[in-house]
Amino acid sequence: MSDLAGESLLLVDGSGYLYRAFHALPDLRNAGGEPTGALYGVATMLRRLRADQRLHGGARFGAVIFDAPGRTFRDDLYDQYKANRASMPEELARQIGPLKELVSALGWPVLVVEGVEADDVIGTISSQARALGMRSVIATGDKDLAQLVDDHCVLVNTMTRDGSPPEPMDATGVQERFGVPPDRIVDWLALVGDTVDNVPGVPKVGPKTAVKWIAEHGSLDGIMAAADRITGVVGENLREALPWLPTARDLVTVRCDCDLSTHLTGPEALLLQTEDDQRLLTFYERWGFRSWQKELRARLGGETQVAGGVTGIVDRSATPDVANEPPGPPQCVQYETVLSVEQLDDWIERIQSCPLVGFDTETTSLDPMAAQLVGLSLAVAPGIACYVPVGHRYTTMPDQLPLALVLERLRPWLEDPLAAKVGQHLKYDTHVLQNHGIKLAGIAHDTLLESYVFEAHRRHDLGSLAERWLGRATVSYEDVAGKGASQISFEQVPVEVAAHYAAEDADVTLHLHQHLWPKLQAEPRLAALYQTIELPVARVLQRMERHGVLVDCAMLEKQGDELAVKILQLERHAQELAGQPFNLGSPKQLGELLFDRLKLPVVKKTAGGAPSTDEEVLEKLALDFPLPRAVLDWRSLSKLKSTYVDKLPRMVNARTGRVHTSYAQAVAVTGRLASSEPNLQNIPIRTPEGRRIREAFIAPPGWSIVSADYSQIELRIMAHLSDDEALLRAFNEGQDVHRATAAEVFGTEPAHVTSEQRRYAKVINFGLIYGMTAFGLAQNLGIGRDAAKSWIDRYFQRYPGVARYMEQTRERAKRDGYVETVFGRRLWLPEINSPNGPRRAGAERAAINAPMQGTAADLIKLAMISVQDVIDQEGRQSRLIMQVHDELVLEVPPAELDWARVEIPARMAAVASMKVPLLAEVGVGPNWDQAH
Repeated sequence: MSDLAGESLLLVDGSGYLYRAFHALPDLRNAGGEPTGALYGVATMLRRLRADQRLHGGARFGAVIFDAPGRTFRDDLYDQYKANRASMPEELARQIGPLKELVSALGWPVLVVEGVEADDVIGTISSQARALGMRSVIATGDKDLAQLVDDHCVLVNTMTRDGSPPEPMDATGVQERFGVPPDRIVDWLALVGDTVDNVPGVPKVGPKTAVKWIAEHGSLDGIMAAADRITGVVGENLREALPWLPTARDLVTVRCDCDLSTHLTGPEALLLQTEDDQRLLTFYERWGFRSWQKELRARLGGETQVAGGVTGIVDRSATPDVANEPPGPPQCVQYETVLSVEQLDDWIERIQSCPLVGFDTETTSLDPMAAQLVGLSLAVAPGIACYVPVGHRYTTMPDQLPLALVLERLRPWLEDPLAAKVGQHLKYDTHVLQNHGIKLAGIAHDTLLESYVFEAHRRHDLGSLAERWLGRATVSYEDVAGKGASQISFEQVPVEVAAHYAAEDADVTLHLHQHLWPKLQAEPRLAALYQTIELPVARVLQRMERHGVLVDCAMLEKQGDELAVKILQLERHAQELAGQPFNLGSPKQLGELLFDRLKLPVVKKTAGGAPSTDEEVLEKLALDFPLPRAVLDWRSLSKLKSTYVDKLPRMVNARTGRVHTSYAQAVAVTGRLASSEPNLQNIPIRTPEGRRIREAFIAPPGWSIVSADYSQIELRIMAHLSDDEALLRAFNEGQDVHRATAAEVFGTEPAHVTSEQRRYAKVINFGLIYGMTAFGLAQNLGIGRDAAKSWIDRYFQRYPGVARYMEQTRERAKRDGYVETVFGRRLWLPEINSPNGPRRAGAERAAINAPMQGTAADLIKLAMISVQDVIDQEGRQSRLIMQVHDELVLEVPPAELDWARVEIPARMAAVASMKVPLLAEVGVGPNWDQAH
């Protein structure tokens, strides 16, 4: 037996990962404008792969294999091999040389063999490793390499789209994924073809048919021998493809016997080396990988982790001071676990004398209305923090302090508006403390919102922020509570394990604020946005969430019964149209019915090659065929019933009798709020059944629902931003802007504009805001593309300011990488200079729309703040209960209805001074539908 028997070998499909990283990631660039996305993506994968001992058991051997430029034997077999591939983008080609340098500095051998594709190099090395008794782990996303899998070889994909942990794919995994074992992958590929490499298969034979044939006939040879017995169109296609199939099989077969002797002298050439720190530092600095540079400098400086226990102190040697780099962890970190009254009183004294305290809670649940305290964390300076456990089930330490005692001693400080606190997402902590009768006050800063205002397009979780801004690697929740099905709740985590994690949260939050706040202060408009909009509206949102919304469960139950009848009727109608029973909820059955039996035209296909039955496809088919329309109607009502009518009553809080949504501030890059559990912003209102759901959102007995909605807000913002004379005049004179637009576009007097012309103008007005093209307008209005283009051209002739604004905005976005709202919110566009045409076009459309949508989001937030302020100042009983896009919804008592009708729209109109008047319209009713 070989001395290498049992060793693991890591083989990386470098070319495959290079392309996937380049196309999957945004157009990342360094300060000099050089593309770095492929470098970042591949290096991230290599670092992750090598560190994951679970995948390879501590492999000592490995290599990254790239394709060499030029022809291979497959080009001689088939002159159209890979003929459909576009030439390599220049931005990608520029990264290949640096990438090989980086891979080498990371300690990986690099292999490029002239005349041999990377797959064949991998196949040959894997075969040689098998002969030596070694186990190969092949990192790839290429299905072709599944043919190499056996007892000594597995595949692993470390660049999954969903970010899930990679899992090795063995022979069983290949069978589960493809439906055939590894030794039949070549046959399967020959039948279905390979569009990536332009290898034709048998026409109309997809993965399922190939699996079926292989199961029935054993192999490609067996299928070819039985070709005369296979009926139907696919049988005819198979017979026509018989002369081609042997060539197809050769093209998709990975060679395992290539001559690599001039490039690979033996296994020792594949030994993984330690990382070359100095080369990496130089490379990271050259290409602008600041976080990796920071991480490496910290490691070279001797950074260690804080030990657990009641008190942990770690001294750190000084690290080089690098300009513009994150500060790194504090030199001395001291965390204390508070288990006695004396310790608690000592910390209360410290926080009372501290100008700003980092604060965090640990709880039993992520549901803010249900979460109970497990502990509290306090930080008075970077590196100096404590954890006060109050609800852990397990500990080897002395007993925890009673919750009631801790809260009563901390209550004066927690409720003191002058005791300044900083936290990460303090809206949640406010709810948690309120569950225990504490009204948190003194919220001076929130690092979640600081980060969101500064860089809305980035991640804002505390771990990511600590790494990005402080160069600190933090303990994650999974580190202390486990992952997946085995994850435990925080009260089950022993105190001695939880203490460091919890104290670190408060410490990092305070440290992070000290780094982020000066950056915001250096940008006065961003600082104002944070202080006058985001922080104040967070307090309003917390009160709205807390109060909740009253829903009529009996009405929803009645609606559910009625919907069930309609759904059943639609199901029967669809089956009558189909001429047979079928499961309307099965895309497979629907696809077979529409495209195989009824022969409807295929609009588009899924990633797996099957005809798509998604909503877009069915909408197009429904223009000409009744069955797709029936299926769409069935889907719409079924979703309505399951998502809202059936679900809302189950979401009523047993304690309050109300539904409590959550408003996320730091999600949408435009500044819009996101509602969840339930999502109140996506209730469909285009159908009568959808609008009826709003009837179930009711006022308390004797009270009313008041809805105040900004009128045509984004068009008004367009007028303000574009400074277009005709558009400004229309709004300032109180004209019907759609009628005015129709008069301009169709060259007629406003009084002579028809309802059809006004409808067309309305579509044009709103469509151009969202970057609608002539093709999109033609589809939307059901007119020819030439006519649509003519109308758009005429629109821009009549509104030249709009055309000028759009062009200037695109240019500014390409130059700066972002656009701004009226209030200075930055809307980042990472793809604005992307080499990928569709992504770049999408970013250009977003550049036009984002300032308007973002400004509208800022205005509605200012309106919420203003309305809540007047309610508080005047001691009103009215309550804000919902915010949906450009609409505010309130519960108002009878005595305040006249006040609400006048004061609320006046407040909303006065939140900003613009070149056109802001207008809010008010409706009143016993429920949301009638008020709206």
